[in-house]
Amino acid sequence: MEKARISIRQLFVMIIIFELGSSLLITPGSMAGRDAWIAVLLGCAIGLFLFYLYQGIYQCYPNSSPKEYMDDMLGTKLSWLFSFLYILYFAYIAARVLRDFGEMLLTFAYHDTPIIIVNALLMVVSIYAVRKGIEVLARAAELLFGAMYLLGAIGLVLIIVSGTIDPHNLKPVLANGISPILHSVFTQTMYVPFGEVVLFVMIFPNLNDRKDVKKMGMIAMAISGLVVALTVAINISVLDVDLTLRSQFPLLSTIQTIKVEEFLDRLDVFFMLALIIGGFFKVSLYLYATVVGTSTLFKEKNPSQLAYPMGLGILILSITIATNFSEHLNEGLNVVPLYIHLPFQLLFPLFLFIVAVWKKKRREKSKGEEAKK
Repeated sequence: MEKARISIRQLFVMIIIFELGSSLLITPGSMAGRDAWIAVLLGCAIGLFLFYLYQGIYQCYPNSSPKEYMDDMLGTKLSWLFSFLYILYFAYIAARVLRDFGEMLLTFAYHDTPIIIVNALLMVVSIYAVRKGIEVLARAAELLFGAMYLLGAIGLVLIIVSGTIDPHNLKPVLANGISPILHSVFTQTMYVPFGEVVLFVMIFPNLNDRKDVKKMGMIAMAISGLVVALTVAINISVLDVDLTLRSQFPLLSTIQTIKVEEFLDRLDVFFMLALIIGGFFKVSLYLYATVVGTSTLFKEKNPSQLAYPMGLGILILSITIATNFSEHLNEGLNVVPLYIHLPFQLLFPLFLFIVAVWKKKRREKSKGEEAKK
């Protein structure tokens, strides 16, 4: 797994699928009401800044793993502690994403099935993919990327043809001012889905070319932001803001409204395929980061074997994380962003970026002085 290499194109595709993952399932920026789509765009803008930080640290240490460059910046003990905390963070968010998709399948397809069965089936596939390594995941992303977007394009055309879109549901824009939007940005959208791209610091060392990381990564995030904002705007246009906020899974509720010529309807099950693809990649990448981080920290010679215990732990956590879906959502909206996402996505990476840039300048200054001698 450590010797695997992926291309910039594969990184581009993986970022898009990862970002869209669970953000299409829920309603990012819900606190902004009918202006949620604006909150998504502003969150994407901050997400671009966060990605700049993450790739900036990587560019300062292109040949090192996150554990190795934290050793250089923080010392061995602090580096070990923060590496361990990030492993717990990746595992916890993987469990939350797994729970999201398990609840979605129970709601729309498997009403009487225990959630542990549904989550276990999803996790088994992710474990298999992670055991095969990041190269296989990257190739699968390329293969399924087209299918995912084809389904999305078909869904958009059918929604337009069915005549259910009412742009007036988006008005009045900024009816309550900018405050609700900014509140939504700094408590929701800058973290999910855009700040979650912090996971890719675990994948950058596998790149075969680091020249275009910043450019392609930011393009991928911008595309993801536009797609998510468009999806949120369509949901509100079709369902109106009240029903969108009340619905557990607004996009599937929107798809359910499609009815063309009295025979083409009930397509939500069909379009669940696109959501499942995104969910599979998101859970798999979080599991991969957990496995690689653990193997590096504890110097495991065969990292792929850790996929089994890590996957089982995430599966159990996804079931015990909340007693019901309402509690799960409440925790995700009110607790996780400020107390978990903020330090791991912004505060600590910003500190590392400052230290990395300072150390890089010192190294360059030292080399310059030695060259003069």
